[in-house]
Amino acid sequence: MTAKSIEIARSVAVAVAATIAAMLLPAPASAQPAGAQGENFIYLAQPGDTLGGVAQRFTETTGNWRTLQTLNNVSEPTQLQIGKAIHIPFSMIPEAPSQARVLHVQGTVTLDGRQLSIGDSVDEAGVIVSGDDSYATLQLEDGSTLSIPAGSSMNFERLRVFKGTRLTDSIIHVNDGGLESQVAPEKTGVGRFEVRTPVTITGVRGTELRVRAGSQGSQTEVLEGRAELTTSGQQHQRQAALHAGQGAVTDASGTLKGVRALLPAPELPAPERGASGWGLQFAAVPGAASYLVRVAGDENGSILYSSHIFPQPDVTFRAPGAGNFYVLVRAIDADGLQGADAAQPFPGQPVLNWGDGQPVMSGFGMPIMLTDY
Repeated sequence: MTAKSIEIARSVAVAVAATIAAMLLPAPASAQPAGAQGENFIYLAQPGDTLGGVAQRFTETTGNWRTLQTLNNVSEPTQLQIGKAIHIPFSMIPEAPSQARVLHVQGTVTLDGRQLSIGDSVDEAGVIVSGDDSYATLQLEDGSTLSIPAGSSMNFERLRVFKGTRLTDSIIHVNDGGLESQVAPEKTGVGRFEVRTPVTITGVRGTELRVRAGSQGSQTEVLEGRAELTTSGQQHQRQAALHAGQGAVTDASGTLKGVRALLPAPELPAPERGASGWGLQFAAVPGAASYLVRVAGDENGSILYSSHIFPQPDVTFRAPGAGNFYVLVRAIDADGLQGADAAQPFPGQPVLNWGDGQPVMSGFGMPIMLTDY
């Protein structure tokens, strides 16, 4: 056979193997998308994968296996080593625009000056700003949630999905304030989820991540999964891997001050109701300089109503209304790194009920609180 005939035969074999794999093998496990590295998406090869099948799944063109073979130094395209990281340039992956949906708004949160409301859609255009005592939570197409605390400014540089697999490709800028994210909660993996501040770039690998930015630099905390942190200063550029329970501080010049363990969650007793609201007294967390106390409608803190910092482990808080709520407390170290949350449920304000247990409503459609009388 001539060299050209051999190449044609190999191309046919790769295409046939890709077709058979697609027909006979189960869908790939949800954890195989492994995020991004630079301008490449990373896929971890699974049993039965072929380079042609991977090319078809993510680039929608089986013939792209040749480019992937060269890029990834693959000797045998029909027999991939299990767990091998296959780099696929984002430029080869067809994408479609996506949107984030507003799940929760408390107070004044605007998109380019327009007040956001629950159910609104957010795309790549515009800057989101949360005012004092104001909070919002957005949800991406894959179920990832982005919680925006008070005093924050952020925008999407990129908000898209892979056409074939619907994996997210998101780049988020935190210009000021913070962002708390739960990425791919259904464990589907991500195409790219990147959070940028003026001095850092954090790439996520299916993670619960917090990032904050301010005039003094930034703090990054990983609660679950892992992330890759790159400082973006003109000098002292460094990279660091962050695993679950670790955080990093970067100063205003872009200098990484090191990676260290986050403070543990406080041990909280049941909240006690006092004359002016609720209170908690708990044992101090070693290494804590202060404590962040938040009130939310859920244990994860996605439906946030208030947030305050206390210097001592003796804190107070109030319910925003009727219903059931959670108080969440985390310790903060001297460099501003925030530790793991502890949560305790507590009931909201009591309401006036009819004999059948239904609340008595005011003329404005709101439950009448017993404290009103």
